Amino acid sequence: MTLPFFVYGTLRPGEVNHDFFLRGRTLSEEPGRLADAVLYDGPGYPYLVEEPGGGGVSGELVTVRPEAYGALLAELDRLEEYVPGDPRSLYVRVERKVLREADAVAVRAWVYVAGAGVAARLRDAGRRIEGGEWWGRGAPRGQGVPRGRRVPRGRGVPRER
Repeated sequence: MTLPFFVYGTLRPGEVNHDFFLRGRTLSEEPGRLADAVLYDGPGYPYLVEEPGGGGVSGELVTVRPEAYGALLAELDRLEEYVPGDPRSLYVRVERKVLREADAVAVRAWVYVAGAGVAARLRDAGRRIEGGEWWGRGAPRGQGVPRGRRVPRGRGVPRER
């Protein structure tokens, strides 16, 4: 199923992974907000945790060019360390309704949320980002990483093995 992506951290325009993964591969990028979710600070990137009444998370709805969709989906799954069915996944890709800011229309989109084990540890001892806005917490906006590099995942929140 081809859905847009809701990005809220290093994949947002102006952030370190945007150019590496998304430049030239999108049809549109527009502001959106995911309800019933909170953000936690990670080492260089945020974790989104679903939480009823959580206030919401700001980000962008990214619609990908059809010819780039399959490859990009696989690349983002690797970046987010998501393996379908693996309970040790750092993030899990789920389908959620995101409100497009321009017209408040709910759009179905893929969202990478913290895996169950990671989410439990964050709720227990993580640093919550009030207001659900991550910009400015990673590398300075507009200073992307050189081609072939990206913000590493899998550090900062220990995994259960």
